[in-house]
Amino acid sequence: MNGDQAMSSLWYVLALVLVGSALLARRGPLGGLMRMAVLWIAIFAALLGLFKTGEKFGLFSGRTGGEGGEPASFSRNDVPTPLPAVRVEGQALRIPIAPDGHYWVEGMVNGAPTRFLIDSGASVTALSVTSARASGLNFDLNAPGVSMLTANGKIDAKRANIASLSIGPIRASDVDIVISPAFGDVNVIGMNMLSRLKSWGVQDGEMVLTP
Repeated sequence: MNGDQAMSSLWYVLALVLVGSALLARRGPLGGLMRMAVLWIAIFAALLGLFKTGEKFGLFSGRTGGEGGEPASFSRNDVPTPLPAVRVEGQALRIPIAPDGHYWVEGMVNGAPTRFLIDSGASVTALSVTSARASGLNFDLNAPGVSMLTANGKIDAKRANIASLSIGPIRASDVDIVISPAFGDVNVIGMNMLSRLKSWGVQDGEMVLTP
């Protein structure tokens, strides 16, 4: 019996116990007792269905990240091109949603053009090996790194630091990042960068970043 079967069995046993207890406690007319039994069974069936739906979409999977809790976004290797045009409104940068359903933006790392995925689920900003080298970062892929858990399993990433990072009117310096071949061609703006902003969020289908 696997975990799902065991959980289903437990739910059914609990349902029967509670239904039986309620029937014994009331000892009312048979018709009323039967209606109550059917109602209790329907309630537990609905709860079990909700639980299974949550498991299907990872709501109850208990998945935790590695250091910093890095999410599955690091497994994306399909970088869309071209990107929808971003626009500056006052001090805010407004980024339209891309055809793949994510928010991408062109930026600069140490003066080198770099395309980023905005990912509020990532605790740390990440660079692909190609982008890290293009920006002149010094790192050694053979040196000890940090273990991270992604959708593709555990990976080893190297720590580094960006002297300057910019996306539109937004400028930041001394940004901690991680680098790994496992990121493919994807560069990610994570929460350690977003948390420096005055505000960020989605408005009318656009990601709005305010420095």
